[in-house]
Amino acid sequence: MIPVAEPYARSVLRIVIGFTFACHGAQKLFGAFGGMGAGGVKATFLSLLWVAGVLEFTGGLLIVLGLFTSPVAFLLCGEMAVAYFRQHFPRGAWPIRNGGELAVLYCFIFLYLFTAGAGPLSLDRLLFQRSRMQPSDS
Repeated sequence: MIPVAEPYARSVLRIVIGFTFACHGAQKLFGAFGGMGAGGVKATFLSLLWVAGVLEFTGGLLIVLGLFTSPVAFLLCGEMAVAYFRQHFPRGAWPIRNGGELAVLYCFIFLYLFTAGAGPLSLDRLLFQRSRMQPSDS
């Protein structure tokens, strides 16, 4: 792997993951993409599913933008861990058998983004990067 390309690959990964995650939130909140189950069902306001939809939609958009990436990724990592243990684990321990592969993948990708940061193609870098100029450079 070319080391120079890694930060840009991380940015692309972040954008794709954030977009697909926001789509899951749109399903829950707006009934988009067929909604949840038959008939495009939406989550009931203030239900646990609605809260998950808000986290997924807004968190996914923030991840796409690369804005507040580390704290948002930490929150979404936790959400996916809770989702796995509440919804999938009771059906069996193996993600391949209990339908929890996506929850596990999202959880660990968000954990990676929490530790690695947004990458160079992000609002975090644009807004919060420390000045590289040294006092003697002025």
